[in-house]
Amino acid sequence: MFENLVEILKANPRKIVYTEGSDARILESAARLKKDGFLTPILIGNVEEVKAAAAKGNFDIEGLEIIDPLTYDKMDEMVETMVQLRKGKMSAEDCRAALLKGNYFGTMLVKMGVADSLLGGATYSTADTVRPALQLVKTKKGAHLVSSAMILVKEGCETLCMGDCAINISYEDDKDKEGNVTFTGAQKLAEVAVETAKTAKAFGIDPKVAMLSFSTKGSGKGGTVDLSREATKIAKELAPEFAIDGEMQFDAAVSPVVGQLKFPGSSVAGYANTFIFPCIEASNIGYKIAARLGGYAAYGPILQGLNAPINDLSRGCNAEEVYVMSIITAALV
Repeated sequence: MFENLVEILKANPRKIVYTEGSDARILESAARLKKDGFLTPILIGNVEEVKAAAAKGNFDIEGLEIIDPLTYDKMDEMVETMVQLRKGKMSAEDCRAALLKGNYFGTMLVKMGVADSLLGGATYSTADTVRPALQLVKTKKGAHLVSSAMILVKEGCETLCMGDCAINISYEDDKDKEGNVTFTGAQKLAEVAVETAKTAKAFGIDPKVAMLSFSTKGSGKGGTVDLSREATKIAKELAPEFAIDGEMQFDAAVSPVVGQLKFPGSSVAGYANTFIFPCIEASNIGYKIAARLGGYAAYGPILQGLNAPINDLSRGCNAEEVYVMSIITAALV
């Protein structure tokens, strides 16, 4: 799978900006990418501090671009652009102060075309990575929300995809000032399903999407059952090219015997490889069970719905995860 992504990058030279340029894990990944030659890293931070950290870890970053927000020669232009993007919500002084931070500065480098993609979160929180992306890069046309997907890989097993495991806590109806529903929770979950199916396909998975629940085809009531059921109908209408079915329990999704017993005739039940959870509690627990007990390597979260590829690392990540997420992020431009 990752070999295919590397081939994409070899054919399409791209740059990825790291928001935490002096972090040892970032530097190890940057040095490895420099040696490999198929993706160009840009490091944000004080030049001397970044070089000193690289020397301490014996990481060869000679020749890589290091940009310090304090000395960036196009900072005035960047501030002006950010003021326009924020549309009166931030003053020039506010924007300048924000751009001294790696997360905002890196996001603006992507917005202004200096870099093609961004990877952050080695020390920043998920919110600190997503917030600048929403404010500056913004959601792509037709998207109503940002979501995420996890790719799960295990030797000898089918590659799996799960969403949303990191961004949306739950799916509530959006309402206007008069209390009228403008976008339903089911529509949100359906959008997550379609975007996750697209992500799965980008990784070579032929998506068979199960809308998960504690109910299968009306066997249960209450909780998020109605949400998953309605989202299934909407997702099928949004993307008839994908195999999407639900609502269904996890055993019905993965066991052909159970699936066809509980959900006869479904092309997904028993054969699912892309799983959509009705809330973040279930999704976060689910993918970590697969990783810790099932032996799957989990890659992500891969952010969906943005105008540019910007992804978040776990603060507990290692250099190998940074390296793989760099390839994933840049290849999805």
